[in-house]
Amino acid sequence: MIPVTKPFLPKAEDFKRYVDTIWERQWLTNNGPLLNELELKLQEYLGIKHLLYVSNGTIAIQLAIKALGIQGEVITTPFSYVATTSSIVWEGCTPVYVDIDPETFNIDPAKIEAAITPETTAILATHVYGNPCDIDAIQAIADKHQLKVIYDAAHCFGTTYKNKSVFAYGDISTASFHATKLFHTIEGGAVFTKSPKLLKIMAGMRNFGHNGPESFSGPGINAKNCEFRAAMGLCNLKHIEEILETRRKLSYHYFKRLKNIKGKFPKLNADMDYNFAYFPVLFDSEVLMQQCMKKLEGAKIYCRRYFYPSLSSLHYVNQTAMPICDDVVKRILCLPLYHTLTTADLDLICRLIMRVQNYQEPVLLKRKEIKTNPADNNLQRINGHTF
Repeated sequence: MIPVTKPFLPKAEDFKRYVDTIWERQWLTNNGPLLNELELKLQEYLGIKHLLYVSNGTIAIQLAIKALGIQGEVITTPFSYVATTSSIVWEGCTPVYVDIDPETFNIDPAKIEAAITPETTAILATHVYGNPCDIDAIQAIADKHQLKVIYDAAHCFGTTYKNKSVFAYGDISTASFHATKLFHTIEGGAVFTKSPKLLKIMAGMRNFGHNGPESFSGPGINAKNCEFRAAMGLCNLKHIEEILETRRKLSYHYFKRLKNIKGKFPKLNADMDYNFAYFPVLFDSEVLMQQCMKKLEGAKIYCRRYFYPSLSSLHYVNQTAMPICDDVVKRILCLPLYHTLTTADLDLICRLIMRVQNYQEPVLLKRKEIKTNPADNNLQRINGHTF
């Protein structure tokens, strides 16, 4: 069986060495020494001054919304994991959707201003698949209209934008360190900010609002994480360069084998160094995508429709037609990508996909959907390389 993803796991004995120290100290949670060590090493690796390690990526978004005092309407993307929208709704705000760019699948900055109303207080954008949004354009709009900017950067560990970690942008950026991510702590997440003031606010909120043993600065929640998960993070951080390089090589192999696919890959931001967090394919038709998925599943190879469905179709939001996103979610499929995947595995996956598309009945290719630029289908430039 080939799953869509597998967590990277260090050697058990390396993890056990950290666990033994936890047993000796009997300090399991509440800002323990391993958690502090992980935060410091993440700051060093990422080149970020201010971050907090928290319980998960969803809590990270909720802390960001709360710390910035965001109310009213929040402009966001319909193409993201459900946590992006759920966090907005959970915090009592109203998500206002803006359609996505048909090439990058990120929120389209050219459509943001038309969605701004007197009730708008923030933009919450997702760097889809770890590929940065048009950060400069979004910030210019935010500055013009005095809006806060939060980035859901759940996929972005290892991605840089203009030679800085993508976590360095926005008022607050958030990350997920869930087991499915290329850097993980089993469960976990982080918030990043340039503002020491915001960091202090979120540090209090993370720990029930404590600003001392018997005093509270305000309401808070339990967003802390524990020593065992910090230990996993410390183990995995030692392997991060190897993890990133392996994913790069596997992705390049995919690009070469799928250069004639009836579909295309996301257009990558020219100002970034990519982490290859996922390998998504936008097929030319929903029928072709479904046939490929069925063929792969028959061979016990499992992909994921990610993201699906459009968040603007959720029953607990103001449902809004998003023509581009509504089309993309029907045709997008993430192929398997993880550290122990082999090129032989990739060859099998690609061979089955190409076999399906080469024998597909012509009538099945007809569809009434948004047309894509055929020039983009076969040759893709990825970080200066043409495939």
